[in-house]
Amino acid sequence: MARPRTLAALGLTEMPNRGADADPDAQVRGIAVDSREVRDGFVFVAIPGTRLDGASFAQYAVRQGALAVVATQAGAETARRDLEGLPVPVFIAEEPRLALARLAARFYPRQPEVMAAVTGTNGKTSVSDFLRQIWAFGGHRAAAFGTTGVLGEGFDEPLIHTTPEPITLHALLDRLAAKGCTHAAMEASSHGLAQYRLDGVRLAAAALTNISRDHMDYHASHEEYVAAKLRLFGALLPEGATAVLNADDPVFAHARDSALAAGAKVISVGHGIGADLTISVMRYTAKGQVVQFSWEGRQRTESLDLVGSFQAQNAALAAGLALATGVAEKTVFDAMPTLKGVRGRMELVARRGNGAAVYVDYAHTPDALATAIDALRPHCLGQLVVVFGAGGDRDPGKRPMMGQAVASRADVAMVTDDNPRGEDPAAIRQAVITGCPEAYEIGDRAAAILAGVDALKEPGDCLLIAGKGHEQGQEVKGEMLPFDDATQARSSVGALEELQEVSGAGR
Repeated sequence: MARPRTLAALGLTEMPNRGADADPDAQVRGIAVDSREVRDGFVFVAIPGTRLDGASFAQYAVRQGALAVVATQAGAETARRDLEGLPVPVFIAEEPRLALARLAARFYPRQPEVMAAVTGTNGKTSVSDFLRQIWAFGGHRAAAFGTTGVLGEGFDEPLIHTTPEPITLHALLDRLAAKGCTHAAMEASSHGLAQYRLDGVRLAAAALTNISRDHMDYHASHEEYVAAKLRLFGALLPEGATAVLNADDPVFAHARDSALAAGAKVISVGHGIGADLTISVMRYTAKGQVVQFSWEGRQRTESLDLVGSFQAQNAALAAGLALATGVAEKTVFDAMPTLKGVRGRMELVARRGNGAAVYVDYAHTPDALATAIDALRPHCLGQLVVVFGAGGDRDPGKRPMMGQAVASRADVAMVTDDNPRGEDPAAIRQAVITGCPEAYEIGDRAAAILAGVDALKEPGDCLLIAGKGHEQGQEVKGEMLPFDDATQARSSVGALEELQEVSGAGR
């Protein structure tokens, strides 16, 4: 645990107090938003929720030893009623989530010297890890964290959220710095940005990959979703830092204006000649692609062992972030051929005996599916088979759109289950199939993957298993069942090849 801090050192005594007098020298031993985690000397932050205000639990937090509470004005009145008075200081915050982030940043003050954040609908994980790899290539102790956990030599550990809650986030940053990590890249989700989770992170640079429809189950509108993403550049990127922006994305101008208004510098990355860092795929190969980069009038042509043109753009965005954070130009582009794809991101997981390839990708939105299929097509000399589904308890409006994205691009489509959660899996599949009426419906994901592998009859055929990527489970009615697309694909290939050998021997 971090060493104790005082109420004054954490800035609490500067906030309005509706409870008992605050001792500025009182030692704070921890911060919690769950009353069950409160111990003696903790500050309890009451977060208003959609159903309950965390202030309803302030009474339990105080009984467990909380020395202070942070709440809204209404929350303070709730605590006063439940406690029949306010025996501890109750500091008033208009936005408790923001107060929590700032408290956590002060309680866990250490951070890697160079911090970068990556936001966007797709590509956050790849850009973050490519940046980590470039930093490491340049000799820095680096880490990346987000959807796939914490990655980096000596830093590997799991995470629950793409962008951790503030207490977890700042404890992680403090821990990374203590372990000697000097450079860290993090994913910035729309949830994390809207909920102030990144406030208090000292950013040197930030990137925007792209923005398309996603998380409409959380955001009231697409405009609200975009605004959450762009908060990274308008509110969190400090003056003098650098925004690395996808110049090909429709919101580029808005993001650029937000960054410039905040006093940040901008590096644009794109395929057009007007971008600061331009990329052009010269040719595709069996293993990846040859890409020409242009930076400040100088050109570099490098081979990338990464399948898909979108990966070239991800690598370019990472290169822009590396340049923005002081890595020498030669080092940045020398690192390009060494980049390795992130697990579950257009990952080649198996080949059939005839050479046909099987890929796993995390694509789970209409735009991501379209991008993934379009990117894989140049590497696929035969038919392209896609196994995919849509998650339950999430934006239902995107399901037919996902089906349409696949129907217009794949040669063979197979609709299956993908984390149905609490919903009826058959109903989810039918919603997807409305956009992809010619698709085969195979509810059992293992059976669908087996069928997809079996459809690879020619050496140039390809199978894309989309939606789950690196995930190790299938969530069904509140239960997480072990399931890994890559493992299932390899098992299917093994079973079918063995069956083929047995059949051949019997003739």
